Amino acid sequence: MTDQDTLLQVIEALRAEVRELGGRIATLESRIAEQGQTPSTLADPQDADTISEEEMLAISAAIAAFLGVRAHIRQVRLVHSATWAQVGRVHIQASHRVH
Repeated sequence: MTDQDTLLQVIEALRAEVRELGGRIATLESRIAEQGQTPSTLADPQDADTISEEEMLAISAAIAAFLGVRAHIRQVRLVHSATWAQVGRVHIQASHRVH
């Protein structure tokens, strides 16, 4: 078996996988259409990212404790990022002594 034959087999396997994924997407789109929803209504960020009054009070208390004065909160946004977790891990790892 030559490299070209191997490459052709890989390409055919990828094509089959793309066909399967296309079929799965079509199935999901038909289910969404049956429910009378559009993809934009399924992922409405305003509904998913609401902040409760208790969370606002906790944020306000944390800011006041950090600054030492009561601050006026003008805007709070939820940021979905792995950066906070990564920074936390870096701080924890940096605090350990390596021998």
